[in-house]
Amino acid sequence: MFSPAPVSHRSAKARFRTELGALLLLAIPVVLSELGWMAMSVVDTIMVGRLSPAAIGAVGVSSAIFYTPTLFGIGLLLGLDTLVAQAFGRGDFDDCHRALAQGVYLAIAYTPIAMLIAGLAPHLFPLLHITQAVRVPATQYLTLLNLSALPLLIYVAFRRYLQGVGKVRPVTFALISANLVNWFGNWVLIYGKFGLPAMGVRGSALSTCVARVYMAGVLVWWAWRHERDRGHPLFAHWPGLRPALFRRLLHLGWPAASQLLFEVGAFSLATLLAGRLSPDILAAHQIVLNCASVTYMVPLGVSAASAIAVGHAIGAGDRALARRSGSMAIALGTVFMALAATAFLTIPRLLLHVYTYDPQTVAVGVRLLAVAAIFQVFDGIQGIGTGALRGLGKTRGPMVVNLVAYGVIGLPLGYVLCFLTPLGIYGLWSGLTLALIFAAGMVLSQWLKESRVA
Repeated sequence: MFSPAPVSHRSAKARFRTELGALLLLAIPVVLSELGWMAMSVVDTIMVGRLSPAAIGAVGVSSAIFYTPTLFGIGLLLGLDTLVAQAFGRGDFDDCHRALAQGVYLAIAYTPIAMLIAGLAPHLFPLLHITQAVRVPATQYLTLLNLSALPLLIYVAFRRYLQGVGKVRPVTFALISANLVNWFGNWVLIYGKFGLPAMGVRGSALSTCVARVYMAGVLVWWAWRHERDRGHPLFAHWPGLRPALFRRLLHLGWPAASQLLFEVGAFSLATLLAGRLSPDILAAHQIVLNCASVTYMVPLGVSAASAIAVGHAIGAGDRALARRSGSMAIALGTVFMALAATAFLTIPRLLLHVYTYDPQTVAVGVRLLAVAAIFQVFDGIQGIGTGALRGLGKTRGPMVVNLVAYGVIGLPLGYVLCFLTPLGIYGLWSGLTLALIFAAGMVLSQWLKESRVA
């Protein structure tokens, strides 16, 4: 005689489906937003790729320089994930608003620093041994791209706020529509349509600037509308500087910013090191980095969703739900990145031909995609684990892990393997792969420890 399943078992399955559905409801729009964000870089690379391998390399080098200091500012603003999500979880909507204001002040204060660092970088091209064919277009691209720093950081502040209060669809809309703006601008300005001069890589940079101003404007409008609908107009009640809250944002943000700087800065420095090699190798490096960055956007979006879900649970006092949400997010990311690795191994030429048909670039790219396939799962685990820890308010651990992973393991080993052995560019990527494996193991162990329920 069979007895029905225990009520507790059925309720556990129902709870799992409910929590998974809630996580996906948060994650899918954020993932689409991250993919939309990355699509701008992909479109830029594809469209200048029709010019030459040197043009692809120029966009890669100048983007690496621009994003390194700018991403530190973006990382500082990641503290809003914790402040806004936890305030929203406890029902304190005014505190969400106050946190947003501190984020805007931080974005304005940090922008001149980022622009100064990026603006001085081209003077270091000779010291970095960037090839002559790449130097001039890279300088032109970077000079214009640098103008997008403030709208980019304003966009990030409003994005973290809207995601923290559960308004993720406006972010998706802003990025999808901004990609259309960027694509059209690239087509017109790079190749000289409608009687305009063909600007080459400068046209691509100018188009990106316009798209970022548009993105920031869209999210400011959505935030204004959200606050108006709750009877609290955004600018009529704009909070002033709150030193304690501003310091709290910095306290949460600077470890996340440092972690981003170590991780993204490592790949940016790797791009500068690849700039010492031939233009076709640099182009292959940039294309494969684009491919790996596109796949990483999915766990990055899930990471943001996990930070929000964990933050909401902590704000509501439900630590068990926080652990389940974070662990579920890590599992989702692992499955996706395993599929991405399979694609890198099985259809490499199809992926590379989206960017270029140059035979030497494609030959190098096929082998680099095989290396990238190895670290896909580990990249997803460390990215989502970091987001889940951020939801707990734990940001220093991942910072230390990334410092060791890239500063002690990845870059030094990659440099040695690249320039002191016959491996070349494959040695550089092997070092980064080992760094990601180490980071994934350490971040996962931190999450399992910090999220334990008493």
